[in-house]
Amino acid sequence: MADDFVPTLTRLLDRDTPPEHILIETSGLALPKPLVQAFAWPEIRIRTTVDGVLTVIDGVAVAAGLFAADPDAVARQRAADPALAHDNPLEEVFADQLACADLVILNKTDLIAPERLTALRREIEAGLRPGLKLISARQGRVPPQVALGLTAAAENDLASRPSIHELEAGHDHDDFESFVVTAGSVEDGNEFLVRLRSAIGLHDVLRVKGFVDLPRRDRRQVVQAVGDRLQQHFDRPWYPGEKRETRLVVIGRKGLDRAGIISALGALGG
Repeated sequence: MADDFVPTLTRLLDRDTPPEHILIETSGLALPKPLVQAFAWPEIRIRTTVDGVLTVIDGVAVAAGLFAADPDAVARQRAADPALAHDNPLEEVFADQLACADLVILNKTDLIAPERLTALRREIEAGLRPGLKLISARQGRVPPQVALGLTAAAENDLASRPSIHELEAGHDHDDFESFVVTAGSVEDGNEFLVRLRSAIGLHDVLRVKGFVDLPRRDRRQVVQAVGDRLQQHFDRPWYPGEKRETRLVVIGRKGLDRAGIISALGALGG
């Protein structure tokens, strides 16, 4: 999330003409809740909302008592993809995906006998959250006006989306906190980065993301850190009339020493 997804989403939003709607198709093995949680991060939350989480079910596989048409192929995919860091059984991934959904699409219904399809719908609906809709599809075809515009704001509804994987891990999003550090221009960019890296190590900061104003540069300096790995680059010019300032979002576990971090950076807290 921190290394790839959030920076990619930020680049999309920073376009001169940002997209009105972003569709994110994950791996079929993805645990959905961590993705939705990323939209609750301060730098993302103020600019986006999760319109809805769509879960597509392989109706033929589930009707046969499986969770994928070719479990061996899924196992090979898991082994080949280092991003799939979890090893949850397929039935748990299936349960997590249903628990996080705002719309469930039962696909390949044309390949299931009518009486089995009726029973399958009842079985699936029995495990869904109250009010969650289950629709049928053939070849994955769903009208955009059905799939989009759900206005679910899923990032504000994380508590009602239980995750087996999350419970096993023993923590949830409430274990973390964030705050914003703001300052004016930074005269010595290299020295500031040294102080930032020191503050991250001293105060066990998990993540930092933001912009630095270097007065002799006409572009913003983007700074992001995951643990003690710190990266920076210049993105776009400061816009005419835009307030130039240094602004960093700091994320860590509950109990962050905000005053200590702000003091270490020589900046003001926002």
